[in-house]
Amino acid sequence: MDAQVMLRDERNVSHVRVNAPPRTRPTFTMLLSLNGGYVDTAGFLAMQGLFTAHVTGNFVTLAAALIHGASGVTAKLIALPVFCAVVALVRLLGAIPTRFGLAGVRSLLVLKTLLLTAGAFCAIAYGPFPDADAWPAVVTGMLFVAAMAVQNAVQRIHIADAPPSTLMTGNTTQIAIDAVDLIRGAVAGADAPRARLRRMSANVGGFAAGCAIAACLFALVGDWCFAAPPLLGLASLIWHMHLPD
Repeated sequence: MDAQVMLRDERNVSHVRVNAPPRTRPTFTMLLSLNGGYVDTAGFLAMQGLFTAHVTGNFVTLAAALIHGASGVTAKLIALPVFCAVVALVRLLGAIPTRFGLAGVRSLLVLKTLLLTAGAFCAIAYGPFPDADAWPAVVTGMLFVAAMAVQNAVQRIHIADAPPSTLMTGNTTQIAIDAVDLIRGAVAGADAPRARLRRMSANVGGFAAGCAIAACLFALVGDWCFAAPPLLGLASLIWHMHLPD
């Protein structure tokens, strides 16, 4: 009987070790959140209220632009179709057998970094953007929207167990629920909620830090602040390359 219990315990431990995410993954998703917060804030400030990382916010800013007569209506109108089209393209790449692994996480992170680089080049070369409906502003904004669409698609398809890196409302809601349950002692096994709380808090903190850094750099150097997102994209790519397969 004791031997059977020990064997079952060993199998359970082995199962946990196999399925547990690498210890470095929280840092990887925090880098994604840092990048998401940075790009969203920089885009909002430079392109008349365009949200590049969570495009549903553009419904609000679009309504405000229409009421106040502000510029940026065109970019806000096409941001959602562009975002959806890029996500669909990423999904389709995963359904096409290829020897080059074009739909792998690292290949897609390379694509995201290239899009961020192109967006940074356009922002620095053609900014500032007093008229957000002019073609340089629209193209620049859509490059960043496409980059963030790739990031969101990568996370939902390949690392769906990780907390979202751009949608902080859900993370914040779950953090509050887990915190209350842990304080009340309402959770039988507290390890999972504590781990989820740490990971989601890291993502929210990373996103908030990205927002703050982008705002400060935009105030100091203007459109040159867009030089940072390609570096953050490269950092997340390098970090992922060192994660266990």
